[in-house]
Amino acid sequence: MQLRPSLKFIKLSYVLCLVLAVAIGVYLLVDKEHQQYTVWAFAVPGVILVVTVIRHIERRLVKLEILGDRLRFESGFLSKVTRTVELIKVQEISVQQTFGQRMVNLGDLQFETAGKDSSIRINSIDSPQEAADHILGLAKAQRSMPPHSASQDGTV
Repeated sequence: MQLRPSLKFIKLSYVLCLVLAVAIGVYLLVDKEHQQYTVWAFAVPGVILVVTVIRHIERRLVKLEILGDRLRFESGFLSKVTRTVELIKVQEISVQQTFGQRMVNLGDLQFETAGKDSSIRINSIDSPQEAADHILGLAKAQRSMPPHSASQDGTV
């Protein structure tokens, strides 16, 4: 299982840029008497587009993977940070949702773990409560599994 920040608001922002640019274009085509400087109105959707692309790239560079008995959190582009935590060490998962996030089923997950760096946070994921319940269920299953006994050569 892999969790990434949602692209719902990013996609909405792309649509907003497109609609705004089309509206400005239509206005300039219809109003032949407009001033020369009104062409600079295209800078507004351009700036919004640049900010949206930056946010899109930042969101795609964060992921949380569930790999068997471990969680791996990765973030970064040029310098990458990777944290791997055993599921058995997950102590608490909190889901935080603003009103806007609740309306579109998004939320922020924060993991509290046993260990030195005890907190991992991933923002704006889809269906955060289901993800939290799934991860807590896996952690509980890991805790209830009897420790396997293996000999030095790896045979059971």
